[in-house]
Amino acid sequence: MIFKPFKRLLAAGFLFSSLAMSEIASAQSKATWIWYPGDFEIWLGNNMQNRRTERASFFPPFWKLDSHYPLIDFHKDFDLPAAEEVDLFVEGQYNVKIDGKAISGFPKHIRIPAGKHKLSLKVFNQASVPAIYVKGNKVVSDDSWLVTFEDKEWIDETGKVSDKSGTTWLNAGSWNFNTPQSTPSRFKLATKPQSAVSVQRNGKSLLLDFGKETFGYIKLHGLTGKGNANIYYGESKEEALATETCETLDHLELNQGAKKDSVMDLTKAFRYVNVQYDGTVSLDSVSMLYEYLPVADRGGFRCSDDEINKIYDVAKYTFHLNTREFFIDGIKRDRWIWSGDAYQSYLMNYYLLFDSPTVTRTLLANRGKDPVTSHINTIMDYTFYWFIGINDYYQYTGDKSFIKQFYPRMQSLMEYCLSRRNKNGMMEGLAGDWVFIDWAEGLSKKGEVSFEQILLARSLETMATSAEIAGDTEGKAKYGQLAVELKSKIFKNYWNDQKKALVHSMVDGKQTENVTRYANMFSIFFNYFNEDQKQAVKQSVLLNDKIQKITTPYMRFYELEALCALGEQAYVTKEMKDYWGGMLKLGATSFWEEYNPDKKGAEHYAMYGRPFGKSLCHAWGASPLYLLGKYYLGVQPTSPGYNTYVVEPNLGGLKWIEGKVPTPKGEISVYASTSQIKVKGDEGTGTLRFKSKSKPSVKGGRISAKGNGTYELTVEKGKDYTVSYSSI
Repeated sequence: MIFKPFKRLLAAGFLFSSLAMSEIASAQSKATWIWYPGDFEIWLGNNMQNRRTERASFFPPFWKLDSHYPLIDFHKDFDLPAAEEVDLFVEGQYNVKIDGKAISGFPKHIRIPAGKHKLSLKVFNQASVPAIYVKGNKVVSDDSWLVTFEDKEWIDETGKVSDKSGTTWLNAGSWNFNTPQSTPSRFKLATKPQSAVSVQRNGKSLLLDFGKETFGYIKLHGLTGKGNANIYYGESKEEALATETCETLDHLELNQGAKKDSVMDLTKAFRYVNVQYDGTVSLDSVSMLYEYLPVADRGGFRCSDDEINKIYDVAKYTFHLNTREFFIDGIKRDRWIWSGDAYQSYLMNYYLLFDSPTVTRTLLANRGKDPVTSHINTIMDYTFYWFIGINDYYQYTGDKSFIKQFYPRMQSLMEYCLSRRNKNGMMEGLAGDWVFIDWAEGLSKKGEVSFEQILLARSLETMATSAEIAGDTEGKAKYGQLAVELKSKIFKNYWNDQKKALVHSMVDGKQTENVTRYANMFSIFFNYFNEDQKQAVKQSVLLNDKIQKITTPYMRFYELEALCALGEQAYVTKEMKDYWGGMLKLGATSFWEEYNPDKKGAEHYAMYGRPFGKSLCHAWGASPLYLLGKYYLGVQPTSPGYNTYVVEPNLGGLKWIEGKVPTPKGEISVYASTSQIKVKGDEGTGTLRFKSKSKPSVKGGRISAKGNGTYELTVEKGKDYTVSYSSI
């Protein structure tokens, strides 16, 4: 379809721009829609985040939203052995040039002669992202095309069009819009019809139970009459029945003679739906269209404990519900792209879906564009999670192209952060900054908080790695040195020998007395502590009930990770059964934003001063996916993209565990019991590391002893290994 000038474009869609930084490549046979890199993600993020409502009122984000560039220049050089007939499809108003010479009108079809030629299209589109689909034999649109938003074309003294110096050309963004009809602006998430598991009809009302937490459009069947129809949504039955205080609702004013089916305009999260109507209104039934991102599970986990298996399954379902156009925080309330929530989703994703496009799509939507005027989501720590998320993305995927393409945006954001350090070179909340850390009663955000410095140090390390990938030698040295200096300051200023921990903050140049878990647990799995410090912190902080407890799954994620990193999986198994199992015992079908076992009944649904303010399906509640994959199956990359990796199974008190962890080009399968370990890797070179009371044996491999009952086996690509051992 050709989009004529100023024709209204359809909005609502998704898909990710898969990016490359390679030099102009040879033409491919497969055409795809292309656009300016990052613009589709920003445009889509704006659309999605502005769908939020609270009690039918529009509730937009409170941070700055950037927009796509409305005018984009696309071009590519071709060397054709023969003339080609080429079809053009464009979203927007456009012109076409061959070797700088414009073709009149809005051609849908062009002929390019044999030989070397430059094909250029300039596209204007204010409503959605300027995009093109070019299809010939060798002349096809793909991510090897170059794009710019800067119009620096001039006519030189010879009358020819030339590019003035300073124009920035990037490789185009794309993904898999691979037909002319699958335009980027038209894409929508998939839907499928579902029915309620029970319906209670009482006069002019229906109460529907869909059996579990779900997400989608409510559909009213056979709707007719004059009057009002009101729909009240509830993650709990109590919320659906609380017509004055439920978080989301729909209101319809009707004057309809013939029966008609009606689908609500916006998706909602719910388990229960309360439909009430008056006047002469009647309806036959109510169903839903379940909306979802069609992405398949590639990882999995099973063990000897049925409750842990149930926790894993519910975590998986929770994660799928919150994996949408982007990784969002929760499906009922915010439905925004919070960087801190998304960071945890990235990690869970690597052990369940390995869906790289949703990671980069979310990173790009969160970052936006220059100039930087505030922290991501206005939250200091959420800016640092954005950097750390890129570090992890590289480690798990090995994708350098993303970093090369967007390194300038990393630089400008980091320079913003560095410009906001205080006179001591530390991060401290300034006007407009939200120092979040966690939802915790009485948690001080005053002064130089140690947790923020820890995150900045890791972000600087990410910048040093990224600078090297991007070929910025000076940047690598600068950021690396800043990271070293900051880590030295952290231990000088915050470590307290008596408390055997990092204190929470510095105020007016002095350590505060307070010790919290945050900086201490991050320093464990960031490997900022030496072994003695790790063991000291385990006792003085992590296993110390006098230290303020964590009640959100958000920070519970990191607390349990730190314990797993210290080999305390048996303790974590019990905590998992108490915490996530506690939610299951209360009837949870997805995991919550917060769980406090001391609360009773409907108290569990309250948050933010509202009786049903809490999200009962929150992405950060799905952290067992990550913990069980990384620290029980024990699989993690030791070099980017699983070129090398380690498998270090830990039963955590279970009789047996088994599962698979996805990698860029395959999977790693693991089984472990008290007497046997099986492992197979589809790519890279792995190291199986385990402890045994007696000398282990294996066929087809060589086990080496490392001392203290520890053994290692090299896992070669594609080979199955079965180790007989005696677990310690």
